[in-house]
Amino acid sequence: MPDEGIAVLEEALEFAADTDAKYGYPDLLRTKGELLLRLDPGDRSAEDWFRSGLAAAHKEGTKMLELRAALSLARLSRDKGENTEARDVLEPVYAWFTEGFTTPDLLEAKTLLAELA
Repeated sequence: MPDEGIAVLEEALEFAADTDAKYGYPDLLRTKGELLLRLDPGDRSAEDWFRSGLAAAHKEGTKMLELRAALSLARLSRDKGENTEARDVLEPVYAWFTEGFTTPDLLEAKTLLAELA
């Protein structure tokens, strides 16, 4: 099933590049990293996809997509034993929010930050 997801994501990324339709583009990048990790938990390219999603979301100013990419990258860093890096990636994005703290993404970020403290 993840293989099919990768194929669909490749098509969506290609479509976004060909048409300059960038809505949701940062999440496509992040999702590709997530699927690559499901296929192979040791896949080193996943980090690059998370970083690309984080940068694209930051550039667009789409803070919720930036948070999701930061969460993915922070979880990966934590799993590699890099708690300081995980916190450094997630904390500034989480700190930007002033409301919506009951949304699943913000709840997950809060929990992960507490775990990393």
